[in-house]
Amino acid sequence: MKTVHAPEPAYAGRVPRVRVAYAFWKRILDVVGSAVLIAVLSPVLLVIAVLVKLSSPGAVIYMQTRIGRSGIPFQFYKFRSMYQDADQRLAELLEGSNEKAGPIFKMKNDPRVTTVGRLLRKYSLDELPQLFDVFKGDMSLVGPRPPLPREVEQYDESALFRLSVPPGITCLWQICGRSETTFEEWLALDTFYVEHMSFWLDLKILLKTPTAVLRGEGAY
Repeated sequence: MKTVHAPEPAYAGRVPRVRVAYAFWKRILDVVGSAVLIAVLSPVLLVIAVLVKLSSPGAVIYMQTRIGRSGIPFQFYKFRSMYQDADQRLAELLEGSNEKAGPIFKMKNDPRVTTVGRLLRKYSLDELPQLFDVFKGDMSLVGPRPPLPREVEQYDESALFRLSVPPGITCLWQICGRSETTFEEWLALDTFYVEHMSFWLDLKILLKTPTAVLRGEGAY
C-alpha cells in the first residue's frame, strides 16, 4: 500500500532535547502500560472473545489496515462488533446513510452492528485488542485515532497534520464527545494535541478516559 507522507510536525526543530526525552518516556509508558493492562484485563478479553464468537458467525478479532505515523499503514486490531459481511455492505450505506460531513463515516443505528457489538462499542470494549498494537509500537496509548486509507485519500494538508505523530487508543476526541463531534471539531482537537503534546497532557487524557468511556456518550 502506498505510504501517505505527512508534513513536518509543528514542533520540528524546537527544543529537541525535551522532545527526545518525551518520546522516550512516552514509549516506556506505552510498553509498560499496555503490558500491564493486557495482563490485568486478560479475563475480560477472554469473556469478550467468547461473547463475540457466540454472537454471530465470523472471526473474534477484526483486522483492518489503518494509517499510522507519517502515512505508514499497519494492521489494526479490534473485537469484531459487526456481522461478517459488514465491509461488503458498506458501499450501500456510504451514500445517503452517513450522518457526518467530511471523510469519515458514522451512523448511529448502523444495521451491520451486532447486539453484542453495540454494547462493546458503547463502552469502547471493542478497542481493547489495540493494546497489542501499542505494545508492538504501531500505536500509542494516547494520540489521534488512526484513520482508514480511504479517509486519508480525502485529507487536505491540515488534516494530514494529524499523521505527524503516532496514533493512539485514546485522545482528546475520546474525552470530548467522541462521535457527537463534527469532523472539523475532531480535527481541531487532534491539531491541538499535536501542537501541545506533553507527558502531562497524555496523563491528563489517560486519567479522564475511564470516566468518558463509562458514560458511553457519543459511542457508536
